[in-house]
Amino acid sequence: MYNKRSNEQIAFYSFGWLALLGVKPTSLTQRHSLHLFMTSLSSAERSLLPMQSPSSFSEASRPFLTWQRILDWAQEHYRCRTFSKDERIPARPGLLYLVQRGAIRMVGTAQVSATASQLTSRRINRTPEEAFLGFVGAGQPFEIVAQSPFTLQAYAHVDQTAVLWMYWHDLDNWPHFRREVMDAFRYQHQRKLLWLSALGQRRTIDRLLGFLTLLIEEYGEPAMSETDPDVIRGYCLPFPLTHAQIGSAIGSTRVTVTRLMGKLRQRGLILTQGDNLICLPAESINRVS
Repeated sequence: MYNKRSNEQIAFYSFGWLALLGVKPTSLTQRHSLHLFMTSLSSAERSLLPMQSPSSFSEASRPFLTWQRILDWAQEHYRCRTFSKDERIPARPGLLYLVQRGAIRMVGTAQVSATASQLTSRRINRTPEEAFLGFVGAGQPFEIVAQSPFTLQAYAHVDQTAVLWMYWHDLDNWPHFRREVMDAFRYQHQRKLLWLSALGQRRTIDRLLGFLTLLIEEYGEPAMSETDPDVIRGYCLPFPLTHAQIGSAIGSTRVTVTRLMGKLRQRGLILTQGDNLICLPAESINRVS
């Protein structure tokens, strides 16, 4: 015997089964719908669903069989490796990299300076500053571009980050997957345009809030209220980000970021949870959606 459900609940069911089939929720609105779908189920209904870990929805961004074939192929050809937190990924141009588990932190450096003349033989030995360029999450591709005087590097942002790699022509083995990879790069390009729009704001506090909003919109996970476990308090980044890293992304300093983060907290525009994880309150997300 089936219980009657509203059209909204039926939509949650449809979205939930798409997620179980390997469709990744790519926005906070979709993740919110997935959360409502799961919480709307009774215990008996949940028992009918396939076993899933809390992070499996974010990592199951590919149809299971295709993804499993690629993993088997990578292991057979020694094209996969697991990295510790902050360990550099020995990536090089011309290869395609896929994040199987964890998260990659992309950084860039530039060997340029307006203070030293290129016409003089005098050299200034200094370490170039790294700029945080964003994350690459589980199930997503990335590549390294080499163009002097710019250098891109990739680091494991969390422990046990697993990465596999291949040549572009290896994708000929999986034509459908090739299209998905290109779609993923197209999505990343669109996100970078939004990122540039946020970083083009004149006031530092506006750049900071826009930067955090874009990051949490893409990678945020529901944070439940401490007083009511059924109420979403907000959405948090699932991994920490230092004020120095934020400052490098928005063209500011660690001290300034710390001061402005305090202002945003006082105004109720951001929250912190757990191990200083950065969150946006649910009200802000609803306004963005």
